[in-house]
Amino acid sequence: MNSAVPSSATEKAAYVNQMFAGIAHRYDLMNRLMTGGQDVSWRREVVALCRLPEAGRLLDVGTGTGDIAYEVKRTHGDAEVIGCDFTFEMMDVGRSKRGQYATRHSNSGSTGHVEFVQGDGLRLPFDDGYFDAVTSGFLLRNVTDVDTCLAEQRRVIKPGGRIVCLETSPPPPTLLEPLLRFYMLSVIPVLGQLFSTGIGTQGNVLRPRDSAYRYLPQSTVAFLQPDEMARQFERAGFRHVSYVRKMMGTVAIHVGTV
Repeated sequence: MNSAVPSSATEKAAYVNQMFAGIAHRYDLMNRLMTGGQDVSWRREVVALCRLPEAGRLLDVGTGTGDIAYEVKRTHGDAEVIGCDFTFEMMDVGRSKRGQYATRHSNSGSTGHVEFVQGDGLRLPFDDGYFDAVTSGFLLRNVTDVDTCLAEQRRVIKPGGRIVCLETSPPPPTLLEPLLRFYMLSVIPVLGQLFSTGIGTQGNVLRPRDSAYRYLPQSTVAFLQPDEMARQFERAGFRHVSYVRKMMGTVAIHVGTV
C-alpha cells in the first residue's frame, strides 16, 4: 500500500481496527506527547459542555482507552457511563485503568466504574433516546461514514440532550499553516517511530511502527474544516451547533443539541 490512508471503506475499517489494536498500549503516551498534554484539559472541557444532569447517562463513542469516560466519573460519580469502541484492545487498556482510577480518586467516593461495550459507531447497540449526552474523542476522522455515525449518535440521545465531539482539524489557512503541516506530516511520524511499539502485521495491510503515525496526521489533514463539520451536525438534525478551536486551529470541540 503506497499511501498510509486506505482507499475503500472496507479497507479503512479493517485498517483502523488493526492499527489501534497495535498501538493501544502506547496510545495515551502519544496523545500527551503530540498535544503537549493539552488533551487532558480538552477532555475536561468536553465533559463540562455535556451539561450532564444528576444521575445522568453518558455514552462515549470510540472511547479507546476511556479517558473521556473516566473524566465523567471523576466529575459525575453518580452517572451511568458507557464506553463503546470498535477495537477490543483499546478498551482492554481502558479496563486496566479502573483500579488505578479508583485509588487516585478514592476521597471523592467515585468507584471509577465505566462499562465498556464493543460496538460499531455506525450501528450502536443501544436503544433510541437512552442517553443524556454522547461524547467522542478523535473518532469521526476514522469512521467510514461521518453522516451515519452522527445519525446514530443523535438516535441514542434523549430530546434536549447533547453531543460533544473532540476532533482534529486540518491546519487553518494562516501564516502558520506550513509549519503546522510540517509538524503533522513529518514530526509526528518520527515521534511514532520512537515511542510506539511494533504492530507486527504481515503483508501490505499495515506496516509496523511508522504506519499508524503516518495515517493519523494524514487523516487529519484530509479531514473536514470545523465549519464543514458544523454543517454535517446540522444535516444530522442537531440544533444550536457550535465549535471552539484549540491548538492553533488543529483541534476543535463541536457541540450540538437534540
